[in-house]
Amino acid sequence: MKTIFIAVLLSVASIVRADAGIAGFWQHEKEPVWIEMRPDGAVGVVVRNDNRPDRVGFQLVTDLAATDKPTVWAAQVYAAQLQEYRNARISLESEDLMAFTVKVGFITRTVEWQRVAEVPILVNGE
Repeated sequence: MKTIFIAVLLSVASIVRADAGIAGFWQHEKEPVWIEMRPDGAVGVVVRNDNRPDRVGFQLVTDLAATDKPTVWAAQVYAAQLQEYRNARISLESEDLMAFTVKVGFITRTVEWQRVAEVPILVNGE
C-alpha cells in the first residue's frame, strides 16, 4: 500500500513539474506573435500579435493534456489556413524551445516557439 501511494505521489509530481515546464510566455519562431501557455487552464492564449492585434485573447491552444512523456502534450491547435482546430503534439525540445506539430493528411508541419521572460510592450505602435 505504501509503495502504491509513493508511486502515485511521484506520478503527480512529475505531471506538475512537466506542466510548469511549458507554462509561461513564448514567441513564434518567425512572426511577431507571443502566446502564454496556461497548463492549469489547458490553454495557450495569444497575448500579442503585431500583424493581427484583433487576435489578442484568442485561444490558439485548447484541450492541453499531459501525455506519458514528461516533455510532450496533446492538444488542439488552431490552424489558421484551415480555420479550425486540429490535433497536435506539443513538445519541449529544450527548456526554452517548444514545438507544435500538426499533421493534416500526408503533410506534417512543425512551428517552433522560443521561451521569453516577458512580452515586450508596444511603445508608440512600434
